[in-house]
Amino acid sequence: MIILLPRMRTRWTVALAALVFMAACSGRSANSTTMPQSITRIAQEPFGRTPDGRVISIVTLRNQNGIEVRVMSYGGIIVSLKTPDRAGRSGDIVLGHDEAAGYFPNPTFFGAIVGRYGNRIAKGKFSIDGHVYTLPTNNGPNSLHGGTMGWDQALWDVDPFQGKDGPGVVLTHTSPDGDQGYPGTVKAKVTYTLTDDDRLRIEYVATTDKPTVINLTQHSYFNLSAGASPDVLSHQLMINAAQYTPVDDSLIPTGEIAPVDHTPFDFRTPTAIGARIGDKDVQLTRGKGYDHNFVLTRLNAGDLELAARVEEPTSGRTLEVLTTQPGLQFYSGNFLDGTIAGKGGVKYGLRSGFCLETQHFPDSPNHPSFPSTVLRPGETYASTTVLHFGVK
Repeated sequence: MIILLPRMRTRWTVALAALVFMAACSGRSANSTTMPQSITRIAQEPFGRTPDGRVISIVTLRNQNGIEVRVMSYGGIIVSLKTPDRAGRSGDIVLGHDEAAGYFPNPTFFGAIVGRYGNRIAKGKFSIDGHVYTLPTNNGPNSLHGGTMGWDQALWDVDPFQGKDGPGVVLTHTSPDGDQGYPGTVKAKVTYTLTDDDRLRIEYVATTDKPTVINLTQHSYFNLSAGASPDVLSHQLMINAAQYTPVDDSLIPTGEIAPVDHTPFDFRTPTAIGARIGDKDVQLTRGKGYDHNFVLTRLNAGDLELAARVEEPTSGRTLEVLTTQPGLQFYSGNFLDGTIAGKGGVKYGLRSGFCLETQHFPDSPNHPSFPSTVLRPGETYASTTVLHFGVK
């Protein structure tokens, strides 16, 4: 049984909702297959402070099958994501840190909402209607994931709720005109909903008062072994894409949309991430592995469709990624080098996690042939990505 409650506005109402839910659970029979009585659907609590002293909160979402997601207000970061393996043992499948302070700084963007523009913009420049805008460069000659102070470092407002599909949290952030060089005041909303059919639904909405560009994504690093394996090379990956966008030496798309046939980028059938990562291929050399945008094969533009599927053979955990976006950035953790100590003090080495970032294409503002990322006043940016967890 799920208790449906109105949207909650404070920690006190969240706590009250948890008590109501626990009371309702107390009448369940011993044969109930739903959540144990001791598990609450939503919790919110303090989680440290930002470097300038502002309070960070963390919201915990749980479904009736034992999946747990913890999201903090700083960066909208998914701090942990616990799912069961085929034996029912719960494990944390995302990389990150135990405390908020571990994310100051967060050069790898562990778990964060990235924006205004996820991925790279060449030389930190783009134009709209003939006006050139200049952004800070933070990735060689290019601007990456919104610049030196992107939305991954913003303190988002959080509003937990219990919806008809499960517990969730709404995060909101206002980015002022000129923020990191981008035009327009942008109001953004990201909603995480954890459903009882084991899906984490991520919905992005944004508006602007001036023409601007926007490309939002979620930057979690996954290791479906939950730390049992030091790398992700044995994970079996399928990407629903017949084409990808090759890059130059600074990982900016050349503008070509190339077929994946007869290349290491053909993941249309499940293939181990490590199977061809060491091939002598100029694109793999430039990315030091996979760090490329895949052009998703879509039946209907804008519909929620399967983009990728991953299976970890030992644990049996699976992850399906569905999205309304036209692209998917597959990053194989090539720049993790063991210098970052993560959860439990574990040092994250080469390819200890992978990212599947749903998106529009990198550097789209400078490639008119790519799907447009321009957002104008009166329009609404909206996209949805769903992470579906399972076992095999």
